[in-house]
Amino acid sequence: MCGIVGYVGYKDAESVLTVGLHKLEYRGYDSAGIAVLKDGKIHVRKKAGKIHELERYLVEKNLPKSNIGIAHTRWATHGGVNDTNAHPHLSQNGIFAVVHNGIIDNFSHLKGYLEKQNYHFKSDTDTEVIANLLEYHYLNDRNLTKAILKTVNELEGSFALAILFKEDDDLIIGIRKDSPLIVGLGENENLVASDQVAFLQHTKRAIFMDNGEITLVRRRMVEFMNFSGEPVKKTYVFLNHGDDEAEKGPYPHFMLKEIYEQPKVVMTNYKIYTRNEKPVLLRDLNLRKLLLNKTRIIIEAAGTSYHAGLVGKYLIETFANIPVEVDYSSEFSYRRLAADSRTLVIAISQSGETADTIEGLRNAKRYGLDVLAIVNRPESTIARESDYVIYINAGLEIGVASTKAYIGQVQVLTLLAMELGHIKGLIPDEEVIKMIASMKSLPEKIEKILLLNSHIEHIAEKIYTSDNVMFLGRGLNYPTALEGALKIKEVSYIHAIGYPAGEMKHGPLALVDERLPVVIINPKTSAYELTLSSAHEVRARNGRIISVINENDELMKEVSDYIIYIPEVEEFLTPITSIIPLQLLAYHTAVLRGCDPDKPRNLAKSVTVK
Repeated sequence: MCGIVGYVGYKDAESVLTVGLHKLEYRGYDSAGIAVLKDGKIHVRKKAGKIHELERYLVEKNLPKSNIGIAHTRWATHGGVNDTNAHPHLSQNGIFAVVHNGIIDNFSHLKGYLEKQNYHFKSDTDTEVIANLLEYHYLNDRNLTKAILKTVNELEGSFALAILFKEDDDLIIGIRKDSPLIVGLGENENLVASDQVAFLQHTKRAIFMDNGEITLVRRRMVEFMNFSGEPVKKTYVFLNHGDDEAEKGPYPHFMLKEIYEQPKVVMTNYKIYTRNEKPVLLRDLNLRKLLLNKTRIIIEAAGTSYHAGLVGKYLIETFANIPVEVDYSSEFSYRRLAADSRTLVIAISQSGETADTIEGLRNAKRYGLDVLAIVNRPESTIARESDYVIYINAGLEIGVASTKAYIGQVQVLTLLAMELGHIKGLIPDEEVIKMIASMKSLPEKIEKILLLNSHIEHIAEKIYTSDNVMFLGRGLNYPTALEGALKIKEVSYIHAIGYPAGEMKHGPLALVDERLPVVIINPKTSAYELTLSSAHEVRARNGRIISVINENDELMKEVSDYIIYIPEVEEFLTPITSIIPLQLLAYHTAVLRGCDPDKPRNLAKSVTVK
């Protein structure tokens, strides 16, 4: 959550930082600010609201030209949304300016201590405590390195920090603990950021900081050390993301662009993870042996990734006959685990930086359990701390509401379940070949669904004024109902809820009347007849039914007010084809309501605080 960008080099820092902040808008924020260093003084400008409000303020209160600075988009935790609480924060004597992602758990104790040392605080934030603590230690003996080390070792919680030091106009201090921070290596310029999208237009060379590391970033040199002050050697990676991935191109929003990129994601994973019409995720013989020796799997994930995990549960249990539990990361992280060495934990995350999922991973490690990660970002914390990793290859996903990453997660889980069943002898060769052939045809069928975009927009016109929407699915598509409801909630702010269709008669049916839109996901599967019965229950109560069904389905057509036809696929692939029209429905509903689907209020792309 929140965004950090820092720059030192030969360009105008304000310009670089402002563009960088715009690149980080997707992460969610409620205020923004910039600090630059010029002639031994740190100059700060910050404003509650959107970045364009900060830019207007910068026209009124212009910053001096400088080649070094830090900037931040804040999402409020400690203290309300106002100009004072916005970052950056200056230390009392103006020696340091700090921007911070994360939460300092012991800030109250530290603040009380500093107040006794005659420090006064202007804001309600935990970040101002960091600035003053650093200054306090520095003024004791004027040794910058010692002051940094004392400070980081007294802080408890999670923090990524970028810091300006007024006595050195060629230095940005970067610090990472449980919140991502990346260094971008340019020519006669270097950058720090919480996400590489902030500096892709300047450099594709990046160093991903590990937990408990400090970096001293200068125009021509970057150094690293750990929290004990010992030097750390780091190597850079070359980012293969194109600049166009971080741009909307011809699309009005990233969310729509990323929905349209889903055929490419599916084809990419097909090419990477199949050979000779068979899945090959488990080419790593150690991972294959590990999985064959497991008698139980626990999937821990949050939000959209949790729904992908539910699909994975159905498929792994069906194809591989291994019991699977799916747990919210925020719950899994803090409970006692009844598990042994035959239990595998699968951690699923788009960003690989989801704080709750990281803590769940570490909780699993405390119990000596093996962890397999399914993530999108190879450089992420979850990828680095897991025993094994399978990547979903979705490319950069900028929109806060995940779309193409969800498709990638479901596809990878499908291939994993299929391959596990095959190597265990539960799925014969000829059946696997048939299943892989079905997956190969998916991109073409997704393209066909995308041609329904205008039709789905017309259906959105029928529901966008509603206060509530219900989603129903059964079997493999119960998670689809949950994910469809989440998408509507995230981007249009309509209250939406997903149910297993069979639960209707156990309470939710009381909600149905002529004002309630009910989205029923019912392609031809083994659950078709039962879901059709639920549709009749809704129709009998005058609910307005929007059906996601296969072509030529006359039975569902009879009970539906609006219909979205999707191509018929094998049952195990229906969670992929069924969710795409619901993503488009959520998108168009949001736009009709005047909401920005890329930047939903109160939400962030990567939830890096617990």
